[in-house]
Amino acid sequence: MNWNGILIGALAFLIIGCYHPLVIKGEYYFGVRIWWAFLVAGLVFGVLACLVGSLFWSAVLGVASFSSFWGILEVFHQRKRVEKGWFPKNPNRKD
Repeated sequence: MNWNGILIGALAFLIIGCYHPLVIKGEYYFGVRIWWAFLVAGLVFGVLACLVGSLFWSAVLGVASFSSFWGILEVFHQRKRVEKGWFPKNPNRKD
């Protein structure tokens, strides 16, 4: 029995679930300026996905890479959600 597909799916679920609070907290503390960190993370994970020898870890790193790229878009969407009052705005941050 091959469990790789199930494990990759579970890790994808966990990775995507971790990015949700990263986007919220990143926008709260840094504003949309945090987008570049998601870009760098996505590029690093993407390069690692190409270099690693294991198909399993390459897939997991690929999920992390594209989750990071998606996080860039979500940071800008998060700013709009904050403006609508759906999430709290950081009163100490100067934009």
